[in-house]
Amino acid sequence: MAVLIDTSILIEAERGRLDLGPHVANRQDEECFLSVVTASELLHGVHRATRPEQRIRRSAFVEGVLERFPILDVDLATARAHSRVWADLSSAGTLIGPHDLWLAATCIAHGLTMVTANLREFERVPGLDTELWSDAE
Repeated sequence: MAVLIDTSILIEAERGRLDLGPHVANRQDEECFLSVVTASELLHGVHRATRPEQRIRRSAFVEGVLERFPILDVDLATARAHSRVWADLSSAGTLIGPHDLWLAATCIAHGLTMVTANLREFERVPGLDTELWSDAE
């Protein structure tokens, strides 16, 4: 099954706490995608950098990531999944963050597994396949 890479994975890689290469190589027969939401989160981190050298380093990392992985846009199927998951989690009192909600909906709409370094939010979403990527595995 193809995967959607969560921002938490990429932040761990950028900070040197996760070697992304082996995890992607282990999925060589499957595609790895990013969401346009993840692209925005990564670019937000570039803009928030307070030191010029930090901004340059982050920007280089982010641009490399954005070139490496195909980006999935928010489409009507994702919007439909988003509205359903949002309503279900709201009713159950287990709502997750708004960006994570869009990422979960993208996975559901496209039949993807969410790979993350933070399972806590995504495990609340019924029917969402999740996988933890960590160098501690």
